[in-house]
Order: sequence, then C-alpha cells, then structure tokens
Amino acid sequence: MDTAGAYGARKAGSVPFDPVAFFTHPRTILRLMSWVFSIVVFGCIVNEGYINIGSERLLCVFNNNADACNYGVTVGVACFLGSIFFLILDFYFPSMSNIRDRKRAVLLDLAFSGIASFLWFVGFCFLANQWQATSPDELPLAQGSDAARAAIAFCFFSILSWAVLTLSALRRFLTGSNTNLFTWQHLEPAPSNARATPYPIPNGATIVTTNPYQAPPFTETLDPQKLTQQRPMAPAF
Repeated sequence: MDTAGAYGARKAGSVPFDPVAFFTHPRTILRLMSWVFSIVVFGCIVNEGYINIGSERLLCVFNNNADACNYGVTVGVACFLGSIFFLILDFYFPSMSNIRDRKRAVLLDLAFSGIASFLWFVGFCFLANQWQATSPDELPLAQGSDAARAAIAFCFFSILSWAVLTLSALRRFLTGSNTNLFTWQHLEPAPSNARATPYPIPNGATIVTTNPYQAPPFTETLDPQKLTQQRPMAPAF
C-alpha cells in the first residue's frame, strides 16, 4: 500500500469514481441541502416577496424595505451558485495530483463557507427584524406572509448547514495529511500477497509483520559489567 502524501496527493486517481459513495458522503449531502435552502429563500422572495397596494409599484413585504428583499435574493443566488461550484470541485478533487491545488481548493472552501454562514446569519437577523416591524395594515389579506416566514426559516437552516461545512473544511485543512478527510475514497487494503516477516527479539519470541518496509527492532543487548566499567567515578576529596 502506498503511503499517503500531504493532502492525499499520492492517492489521486488510484480508485475509480463511485457515485454512490460520492452522493452519500455527508459533505455532499450538506452541499445539496444548502443548495435547496438557497433556492427556497430567493424563490420565496422573488415570487411572493413583493406586493402592490393601489399602485403599479412593487413593495417588499419586509416592512416595505427593498434592501431586505434585495439582500435575501443576492445571498440566495450567490450561495446557490457556490453550492454548484463546490459540488463540481468535490467531484474533481480526488483527481487532483498537485498538493498545492488541493490546499487551495480546501482554503477556498473554508473561506466561502465561513463567509456564507456569516451572510446567512446577517440575513436571518435582518429579515426577522424587518418582518417583526411590519404592521398588518401593510399586508392586506396577509399577502406574502407565508413566503416571508419561509424565507426567514430557511435562512436559519442555511446558517447551520454552512457552519457545518465551514467546520468540515477547517478539519480538512488542519488534517491535510489524512487522505480520507479529503476524498470520499478509502485507503487501499493491504496486498493479499504480502509475506509475513518474523523479527527476533531478545527474550526468544518473534514479531510477525506484513509491512515489507518496516525495519526490524533493535536486538542488541548491553552487558551490565560493561556499563559498570564505563561508568565515570566521582572524584574523592
């Protein structure tokens, strides 16, 4: 079995792509959930987040504050595209043989996930505050109220999903020498034709190992008489 290099670079291309393992990986599931959450947020705001009361001008349901609707749509679209980009990056990540490219990919994932989590937190607070300040008179027949509540709820869910992705990327970066944390692949099993190599030890037993690269342990024993003869004597006063 080949030893794994930094960021698992030596394992690139050693295992064929497994779609089941890829799509059932927790990181992939989190990205798909974040993708769906972003669709719900900007979809609710675009479809039912604007109303018109006695005029052709559309008003945002969040306290008639257009900035609130614009913020939700912008962050939602950005995270929608980011989720697709990092899904594609996770797909090509095992084939990257350059250690620096893998490190950059993980750092990019860490930075984007952290920023997205922060932006969703700001959006959740912003939309919740503006919705709380909205009076019932501004929404006749409760127009857009369900969409506004759904957008706020899925902003909160997006905070959790992107925060977990941030922690996952941070763990991948800190433990970059572990291949399993960077890919959905597993380390190759030990070769079946590996021969057991016995190594003697001083008490007469043997150590059996299947690793052909393991060096035998030190078997040299020291004579107590030699140690006594070589011990320096303290000067007498």
